Amino acid sequence: MAARGTRATERLSSLGIAYAVHPYPTSPHGPAHHGGPPESYGEEAAAALGVAPEQVFKTLVAVVDGSLVVGVVPVTGHLDLKALAHAVGGKRADMAPPADAERATGYVVGGISPIAQRRRLPVVVDDSVLGYPTVYCSAGQRGLQVELAPADLILACGASVAPIARPSR
Repeated sequence: MAARGTRATERLSSLGIAYAVHPYPTSPHGPAHHGGPPESYGEEAAAALGVAPEQVFKTLVAVVDGSLVVGVVPVTGHLDLKALAHAVGGKRADMAPPADAERATGYVVGGISPIAQRRRLPVVVDDSVLGYPTVYCSAGQRGLQVELAPADLILACGASVAPIARPSR
């Protein structure tokens, strides 16, 4: 099942969750350096894997009232910071600095998985996840996605579900 072991895939295996690992080529300088349209790591993954971008979810770390919180939203949308704060009972949210996100999760930007993070942070997954039989998220490194059922993603992250995404403009 796990072609490459990461903390995320090890956690899924330990929980007995069925998943598939999908490696894909990445640019060492990030998605914008491919010369093509993908402008984010998630869009790069969707294009490389040939899957609908609405089914690929990105993991973003925010600061809500001074505490780190993880939002998981489709790569086709943006994290609604106000909705994320509301979902965890907070008032104000801002994006966390990348270094803080990497330190707390143990993953690098572009490869942050919502599963098996170094520190157990509250995780909120956008409710659009429930509209698909399977979804994709980072398996814990750039160029590696994990595909699994939405309920299994929620279980593996200990996540709550709320409408936290807004469409791209």
